[in-house]
Amino acid sequence: MKSVRLILMLFLVCAGTSWRAAAQGQPPADVRRLQLPSQLPPASATFLGGVPSGTVTSEPITLTLVDAVRRALDHNLGVLTAEQAIGRAAGVRWRALSELLPNVGGRIMETRQTLNLQAFGFGSFGSAFGDIPTIVGPFNVFDARVTVSQSLLDVGALNAARSELHNLDAARSTYHHARNFVVHVAGTLYIQALAALARADAARVQQDTAQTLHQQAVDLKQGGLVAGIDVLRAEVELHTLTQRATAAANDLDKAKLQLARVIGLPLGQAFTLDPDIPELPDPDITLDHAVERAYRTRPDYQAALDRIKAAEAARNAVVGDRLPSVRVNADYGDIGLSPADSHGTYTISGVVNVPVFQGGRLHGRMLETEADLRNRRSEADDLKASIYYDIRAAFLDVQ
Repeated sequence: MKSVRLILMLFLVCAGTSWRAAAQGQPPADVRRLQLPSQLPPASATFLGGVPSGTVTSEPITLTLVDAVRRALDHNLGVLTAEQAIGRAAGVRWRALSELLPNVGGRIMETRQTLNLQAFGFGSFGSAFGDIPTIVGPFNVFDARVTVSQSLLDVGALNAARSELHNLDAARSTYHHARNFVVHVAGTLYIQALAALARADAARVQQDTAQTLHQQAVDLKQGGLVAGIDVLRAEVELHTLTQRATAAANDLDKAKLQLARVIGLPLGQAFTLDPDIPELPDPDITLDHAVERAYRTRPDYQAALDRIKAAEAARNAVVGDRLPSVRVNADYGDIGLSPADSHGTYTISGVVNVPVFQGGRLHGRMLETEADLRNRRSEADDLKASIYYDIRAAFLDVQ
């Protein structure tokens, strides 16, 4: 929560000007539509959705900015999706790691069979074993056995496991970035709702004023002090401001609906906004220090660097698949006509697999992994530049 409070403080510093301008009848430029940053977590549209949670109350609840942020951290769809992505990445890593770990299995087999020895050259015409019957059996075979297979040297599988480990680190960083980003989403929507509330209140005041002026014009006309055109002018103004007040009220309701969806309020839950936003000081930090800190700590940039490492390891995995690999296979069990007269047997074998020619499959995989690596590096460079420009823009906003 410490990092969340810091992000919230920085957000309030930038958002305070927009709220004060809206309260003075000057709506900010972004109150009609949520402005998303240039770099987003995957599937950024999911951050505009949420999972409803809780029980609807008959009385409206008071929703503060901090309450909205806390609910978004717990119930926003983007955060929940990013959290599940960690589990999926962990599963993929374990699947890759299984190629390096022992594979142990067991089987119990009971067979009743006959054999045609003539098919193996026994008992055929001219054979030295002509007196042997061609059909043997039926007889039983019982076999209970444990098998073990272990990779001793597989450079490709080792690098594939490293690649998935970096992908898991990237998923964790993306989750932290999602939590930071949802603070921005919930805070922006809350400020937009407050701005819509200010516009709706201002529109109602203007409507009431127009109603008073219209009634005054009617009274003056009845007294013969003004012409009928003045009454008509006041009536047109009243209708115009009434429509404007209705539209402003609808905009307020829509803004509150969007906020409720993002933070996962129960369906149909009525709530009121708290216009008391604390005044916070500007962050005491220089531009260079802010940029350096962002490169070091921003989870989206760390995720981009982890994806580069994952792509490098994936390329090395293809290179490793061109090298010989060594595996040991072993089994131990009892075999006989029945469990009572079975005897222990075992097999140990070492296998060296030497790739010679695979029809260009490895060459194709190498081209794919090199292209992916170039893309990951380009994305990281673009994100690095975007972070710099975002921080420059933020410093301009707080001036």
